[in-house]
Amino acid sequence: MSKIFLDTNVFIYMVEDRGPRGNRAAEIFNELSLRGDDVLTSTLTLGELLVKPLEADDLALADRYRKVFRGPSMTLLSFDEPAGEKYAHIRLNRAIKAPDAIQLATAAVAGCDLFITNDDRLMSARVPGIHFITSMERAPI
Repeated sequence: MSKIFLDTNVFIYMVEDRGPRGNRAAEIFNELSLRGDDVLTSTLTLGELLVKPLEADDLALADRYRKVFRGPSMTLLSFDEPAGEKYAHIRLNRAIKAPDAIQLATAAVAGCDLFITNDDRLMSARVPGIHFITSMERAPI
């Protein structure tokens, strides 16, 4: 069983995109669940995902996002003191934005095997505690 961290954009594609990116995100999520992998993301992801539906008063979309996080293989990680320490080291690289550093720090403290994102800027990041960072298209799933 592997620990796989999904970045916010993967959830947006899975829930809202009916095209190829949405299909790929759903494929990844379903395969991880079938394999019994631990699917992880941070509480920041939930917060980011709820902004648009709450702003538009779209309670149905907000509920669709919330349901994703209630699955048996899904774990929401908190940004805690060890993650804060890791965040500081990651932010020494000013090219990594604060929200991305929170995601990476949270994943690193959890000891993730794979961090899946669609943010090209993160592909070259090297973060101790995360074995591999890759795109949805290149994810070995």
